[in-house]
Amino acid sequence: MRLRHALAALAVLLPMPDAGAQTFRTEKHEVRAVAVAKGLAHPWGLAFLPDGRMLVTERPGRMRIVSPDGRISRPVEGVPEVYARGQGGLLDVTLHPDFARNRLVYFTYAEPGPGGGGTAAAFARLSDDGARLENLKVIFRMEPKTEGGLHFGSRLVFARDGRVFITIGERGQMDLAQDISVNRGQVIRLEADGRVPADNPFVNRHGARPEIWSYGHRNPQGAAIHPETGKLWTVEHGPAGGDEINIPLAGRNYGWPVIGIGKHYDGRPIGVGTHKEGMEQPVYNWDPQIAPSGMAFYTGDKFPAWRGNLLVALLMTQALVRLELSGERVVREERMLRGVGQRLRHVRQGPDGFVYLLTDESDGQILRLEPAR
Repeated sequence: MRLRHALAALAVLLPMPDAGAQTFRTEKHEVRAVAVAKGLAHPWGLAFLPDGRMLVTERPGRMRIVSPDGRISRPVEGVPEVYARGQGGLLDVTLHPDFARNRLVYFTYAEPGPGGGGTAAAFARLSDDGARLENLKVIFRMEPKTEGGLHFGSRLVFARDGRVFITIGERGQMDLAQDISVNRGQVIRLEADGRVPADNPFVNRHGARPEIWSYGHRNPQGAAIHPETGKLWTVEHGPAGGDEINIPLAGRNYGWPVIGIGKHYDGRPIGVGTHKEGMEQPVYNWDPQIAPSGMAFYTGDKFPAWRGNLLVALLMTQALVRLELSGERVVREERMLRGVGQRLRHVRQGPDGFVYLLTDESDGQILRLEPAR
């Protein structure tokens, strides 16, 4: 009896064969994509709890806990109302670095309010039984809000110094991405409790929002901290042929919509072209566009040849991009998982060293990538 229970517990922790798994050949590894969980409504964000369970957001406004064997909890109570229109809803989720002690969960969402909706960020304590969020505090609200369902961003990551970065889109109001008196198309930097750091670049500038770290972004939906340098990397949706990776630096202007690669969807050129003095160039870009979303640096041991690589989940092109780096340069790109047949919203490395993907579908899945042999 004890042996049977031990084996059952082990089965939850170890990757198990799945008759529906897909196998893909890549340049470095042959991998299997195993469906860990199914039936999620447009899952957007994923965070791993210390006990191996996963905290997952669904864009319509639900947060759930998923066990390693794929069991999906009832919706976590206490999630605020969301502006679930177009690309808006409940978005990213991550844990406070000291979650094991304080049980604080941070998340972003499209918040309804006067004028429409806008990206917001909040944190709350996850109850001991995981059933509800307690003592919620909003630490950022996009101002002003606006109607429509475009370009909310948004990823949320902790830097090594304990401060938090939040990416926000320009809500389709592209000219406002150059206006630092409002919140449009920016990277936001805050203390964990929501205070503005004293060394933010616009703290003492009249007419500027002090929470801004960088601006001139279009719709950054991916963000990750480089495991060696500690710098923030982002990936954002550009226009037709202008998706790009940036390393946002304090106070810098990343150009949208004055400069950019590609063209507007109606064929018009972007602003003044691809370069302008005082505006930054991307680290890497794609033309034609690929519709990038979540991103992660791989540091695990399950795929040794991927160590130090940057992984980017793709929506429109339904693939996973692997980028080999030399310092801050991309030196090689591989498109993987072609044929997966689903929009990939996010990619995360699990504590077990496997790679986890969220599929942005009405019957969304959590996929785990494993070595095929």
